[in-house]
Amino acid sequence: VLFLAYFALQVIYARRKYKISPPETTGHPEFERIFRAHSGHVCGPLAPSGLGSPLPAGVAAVCGLLYLYTRFKYFQGYAMAAQGRLGPLYASARLLWLLLGLAVAGLLAHFLLPHSSAWV
Repeated sequence: VLFLAYFALQVIYARRKYKISPPETTGHPEFERIFRAHSGHVCGPLAPSGLGSPLPAGVAAVCGLLYLYTRFKYFQGYAMAAQGRLGPLYASARLLWLLLGLAVAGLLAHFLLPHSSAWV
């Protein structure tokens, strides 16, 4: 939630800086990049929620933090120049695939491997 609040504030600051009133979404090129970067977070992949439950807590936490960092770098890069978003975009996509693969492996292990009665 704080992550999205930060990006929303950046849009508000850009609107004030370039004097672009809502509901306008066009104007100064820097404002448009900030607005699109924010829209990518609101409408695009936000966070890999729900995938962490079958993963070991440490692995899920590290992957989640790395994902949030890459999305932050995506926003910063996009706000500077449209091409600046590509590296962090690809990194966050790789992290999502890693999280998905780990989640599938965790689910398979949970349902297919025998469990000790001590854990039940």
